[in-house]
Amino acid sequence: MGATVAKLASSGHDVLLLDMTNGEPTPFGDPETRAKEAAAAAEILGVRRVNLGLPNRFVEHTIEARHQVAGVIREHQASILFIPYFEDAHPDHLAVTRICEDARFDAKLTKIDLPGAPIYPKWVIYYFCTHLRIVAQPTFLIDVTGFEDTKRRAIEAYHSQFVLPPRNRPIVQWLDGALRYFGSRIGTEAAEPFFTKEPLGLSGLGELVM
Repeated sequence: MGATVAKLASSGHDVLLLDMTNGEPTPFGDPETRAKEAAAAAEILGVRRVNLGLPNRFVEHTIEARHQVAGVIREHQASILFIPYFEDAHPDHLAVTRICEDARFDAKLTKIDLPGAPIYPKWVIYYFCTHLRIVAQPTFLIDVTGFEDTKRRAIEAYHSQFVLPPRNRPIVQWLDGALRYFGSRIGTEAAEPFFTKEPLGLSGLGELVM
């Protein structure tokens, strides 16, 4: 959802990216390299980011992890959460989704030892980063025309992940293809797909792509 992140940031939204792990180990990376790449990508997207420091490949849905995320939600006063789609083959992704869903609830609790003021994010929106070969069936699409290059540059900022490994280079191409495909579904040049379990509220039809 990099193009959406860039679009939201450019519109004045206060977007915070929460990295759950440092992403290591990988064949071509190391913690220092990944940190520099993450910072470069955030600068390209125009957002802030923090890292929770959970162990990559060993993320677990625990009370402690829930409360760590809830603390970030409260400190940031997040009104919308974007989290990974809940059907996936990647155990870390599944754990992160559960952690964030429950952290949404934990963030509103009073009489609990967490930083920041209680808040209950109004919306939870799922983005598609699944390792299953499923065809996304989104609830809605966001027109991201004009932000395709920003997304591509942010992805390629992760040089050790999407440039150096030959097998990963095609990922950038098929992400470009996905932007065009989902854009064609709503009559725009590019779009990104999202899913919600709860109904979204519209104040009118003015923002609908016609």
